[in-house]
Amino acid sequence: MAKVISTLFISADGVAEIDPDWHLPYFDEDMGRAVSEDYDSADVLLIGRPTYDSFAGAWPDREAQGGDDAPFAKQLGDVRKVVVSRQSLEFSWRNSELIKGDLLDAVASLKADAGSRGILIPGSISVVQQLLAAGLVDELRLLVHPVAARKGRKLFDDGDAPYHLRVTATEVFPTGVIRVIYAPVAAPGKVGYDDVKDQVPRGE
Repeated sequence: MAKVISTLFISADGVAEIDPDWHLPYFDEDMGRAVSEDYDSADVLLIGRPTYDSFAGAWPDREAQGGDDAPFAKQLGDVRKVVVSRQSLEFSWRNSELIKGDLLDAVASLKADAGSRGILIPGSISVVQQLLAAGLVDELRLLVHPVAARKGRKLFDDGDAPYHLRVTATEVFPTGVIRVIYAPVAAPGKVGYDDVKDQVPRGE
């Protein structure tokens, strides 16, 4: 089964709707390497309409301009892009297609595709939230910035049950950005205070 991987820039207070004012000062070669590793892990991009519009409005021109970011722009152009939208779209960016049918069914089919190495979701908060709730996200790759954004949409929405996560890798960059990779796991067994009171500090 192909992995579904969410990659997000996120603030210390959980905001995943990035603002260039708090994001770009922390973008360095370490973050660039991390982003490259994320994109190299997948051959399908699954993106919501707003993310697609943002990408398609910038990266084709950057590829054509042939600057330092042109190789990455070409990589984005060459990869298969599956766009989540309730409206029909006319695509001008190559290798772009509209998701077919129900989101959860379509993602389950993408995961089961033997020809797929991985499915990467850059940004696209609402898509990630739906797939987390359905148990279809295999990894959350977060680049946690050392800033409290204080406004903007957060990754984790309100819900009835917590998401339990296992840390599979961490890395701290010189800028203070923490790269943390989580994998969803089952909830631990129920624990009450009596089960942990022997761990309480002894005092003096």
